[in-house]
Amino acid sequence: MAGQGNTGEFEIIERYFAPLAKRTEGAFGLKDDAALFQPRPGYDLVMTKDAIVAGVHFLPADPYDLVAQKLVRVNVSDLAAKGAEPKAYLLALAWPEGVEEKDIALFAAGLQKDQDIYGLELLGGDTVKTPGPATFSLTAIGTVPHGEFIRRSGAKAGDAVYVTGTLGDAALGLKLARGDIDLLSISERRALIQRYRLPQPRVAVGAGLRGIASAGLDISDGLGADLLHLCKASGLRARISQSALPLSAPARQLLKKDETLWPSVLNGGDDYEIVFAAPGEAGVKLELLAGSTGVPITRIGYLEAGEPAVLLEDMSGRTEPLAESGYRHF
Repeated sequence: MAGQGNTGEFEIIERYFAPLAKRTEGAFGLKDDAALFQPRPGYDLVMTKDAIVAGVHFLPADPYDLVAQKLVRVNVSDLAAKGAEPKAYLLALAWPEGVEEKDIALFAAGLQKDQDIYGLELLGGDTVKTPGPATFSLTAIGTVPHGEFIRRSGAKAGDAVYVTGTLGDAALGLKLARGDIDLLSISERRALIQRYRLPQPRVAVGAGLRGIASAGLDISDGLGADLLHLCKASGLRARISQSALPLSAPARQLLKKDETLWPSVLNGGDDYEIVFAAPGEAGVKLELLAGSTGVPITRIGYLEAGEPAVLLEDMSGRTEPLAESGYRHF
């Protein structure tokens, strides 16, 4: 894990990050300039990279162990949506001035926790100081059986559109964490805020979708924006029903009190669920998959021929294009 060349930095790496690589032969104890990774015969490598920035993807006051776990999980979610199993990762960490060693220790502890949960190993990376906000990037490496990678393209007219889990929890949780709204009990608030801080990548579901899903991706920027990505890649139009969207009990309660929060459910982002297309006859297999993984899988609409767009039938029965207003960095 290369660095800037000062003694303190290498002590930090040796103390907190080298232990994360001790079970990986190709990491060489983080003492080399690069690492080796060899997939099993018959498997393809799947790679993804996401970065998170204080004040953009997490709150500056969030505990560093949860920040580390979110960093891991937003990347693992990408792998899951492709049908891949997570195996290893590389880090790039830009710490703000004044960061304390206890924060770095907490960050490393969060990494270790999710390594154990998702079966990951650290291969290497870099750590630097920055005059700006804390910025952390992770490159995740997974494997998928040859030919079973789930792309955004591949869907066909007539395929049904499904989502895993529930939608809108994280976006509503962020509003609660910021104090923008205060309409729920303490336990309901905590549940939604936790969904913002700690996504739940659907690794088992993703693996089960191999050979079933015709196209798919994870929902990071919002249902509307990410389903539109699938539509554009597959050259199709989606029709979805607002009444079919799966909601958690706290989110449903919040929307009953304030219907103006619906855009957060549709386009708020940070769900890290999987939206995918599958042929109509896949329904029974998907019911079995939901039962075996304990993750709800809900049919929310279908795909048809037409200019790529997402059409939403709202609660009143009106159908209009869903505004393309998911999260954008630029």
